[in-house]
Amino acid sequence: MIIESKVHAKNLVAWAKEKKEVLVLSADLTSSTEIDTFRESYPERFLSMGIAEQNMLSFAGGLAREGFIPFVHTFAVFIYRRAYDQIAMSVSYPNLPVKMFGFLPGITTPGGVTHQAIEDISVMRSLPNMTILDCGDATDVESVLDVAYFANGPVYIRMLRGEIPRLFDKNEPMKLGVNRTLSQGSDLVILSCGICTEEAMRAIPLLQKKGLSIQHIHVSTLKPFSGKPILDLIARSKYGVITMENHSVTGGLGSIMAEEIAEAGLGKKLYKIGIHGYAHGANKAYLMKEYKIDAMALVEKIEEITKTSFNIQEEDLKKVYIEPVHTISKAEAL
Repeated sequence: MIIESKVHAKNLVAWAKEKKEVLVLSADLTSSTEIDTFRESYPERFLSMGIAEQNMLSFAGGLAREGFIPFVHTFAVFIYRRAYDQIAMSVSYPNLPVKMFGFLPGITTPGGVTHQAIEDISVMRSLPNMTILDCGDATDVESVLDVAYFANGPVYIRMLRGEIPRLFDKNEPMKLGVNRTLSQGSDLVILSCGICTEEAMRAIPLLQKKGLSIQHIHVSTLKPFSGKPILDLIARSKYGVITMENHSVTGGLGSIMAEEIAEAGLGKKLYKIGIHGYAHGANKAYLMKEYKIDAMALVEKIEEITKTSFNIQEEDLKKVYIEPVHTISKAEAL
């Protein structure tokens, strides 16, 4: 597997070169959100707003009214928890093109509950006019800029930073409302998003060797959600669908599918793998295992569903890259 470093930092500078209307806003987390190189390259298009997220989102709304496209950068929790009212009234209600890049989604940070955005999809998808995108690898991180830029109105992006894997072909970019089919099968449909897609990819080849026919789909557009093609696959499946997400089991991908299945009247089972309750601080790999959103959790869930023991152990799974907490690609542990 190829591991890329500071993908957003490198890509944003080249991508934004001729887009003079794109302004980048920081809430005093410039290097931590990989926009220090943008600041150095285009200082006249960079705005440091300080630790004042509510003001930053209102200001971004004002910039958008004047014809600019603000790219707001901070940790995800500081976007939707601190500035929800400003997003609702100054951005979402007037349907303005403010693009919000939320870093450290879910349990991708050792910072504990104050820094872990585990309910952001739930909160943000309740806002009218809001588009929600979730990045799963380096290709998603690179191509999400175009998707966000051309999407009508406000966009919230669950962004990755530091050292991240390239799971998908660089020449097959993210597209709004289009899911990636990673494997095909009729026994079970697995929907994964964000960093959980890599975990599913660690387990699925082994499960297929054990005789399971698995349809694996990576979902990057959580709103608007393209349900019809997925519902058709679920309807034809033997066991139903598993959702797998780096988010609370309430309000995220699992809840989206529950709504879709209920509205379609499908008599198929839904199983949700996600975060139950709050998490503590530790490295990503440890937390994914501890809170059961990793490859082994998927194996165990499928064993439970199929009432079959596949005799798969942790050491049998594809190895996962463990990113050091402190590296040159990240300014600090949080």
